[in-house]
Amino acid sequence: MFWKLKKSAAFSALCLVLAATPASAGTATPAEAAEGFYAVYASFHPSDGIPDAAGRAKYAPYLSPALESLLKQGDEAAARFAKANKDSPPLIEGDLFTSMFEGATSHQISACKQTDETARCTVELVYDDGKDKPIRWSDTLALVKTGTGWRVDDIFYGGNWAFANKGRLTDTLRQAISDAGG
Repeated sequence: MFWKLKKSAAFSALCLVLAATPASAGTATPAEAAEGFYAVYASFHPSDGIPDAAGRAKYAPYLSPALESLLKQGDEAAARFAKANKDSPPLIEGDLFTSMFEGATSHQISACKQTDETARCTVELVYDDGKDKPIRWSDTLALVKTGTGWRVDDIFYGGNWAFANKGRLTDTLRQAISDAGG
């Protein structure tokens, strides 16, 4: 009987520790959140357009509630647009999470600067198709500290070539939602 009580008490203590541990224990710093985000990103390369529900679920541990909501609205807008424009290209084509239409084949977090509840991480990105000279550029992740850890809240595109994504990810999503009538 004592052994069962001891095992039960140990199990209860373990459950309390796990319940008290934030789900984002791996995102204790902005750099860890950025690395987690890009680990998910690498599993989708090449990414194309706005992630669907399954894709967003994989990114969810690294996205702020605001960005997650905007991506969901963007996905809904893309579905409305596709339904209304059957012979048209998708609402957003190409990689949404970097400056490069084809996306990045590698990344390196070069610096994160934290100010209270926000941070900016500069990310050195490379697209290498194995044929041409690799293309290199920097984008910047904007992160916010939430109750469950650091989360990506926006991306500032840094590519400076003619057809690079420009501005910010959130502005691109808002424009797409607006264009789709949402």
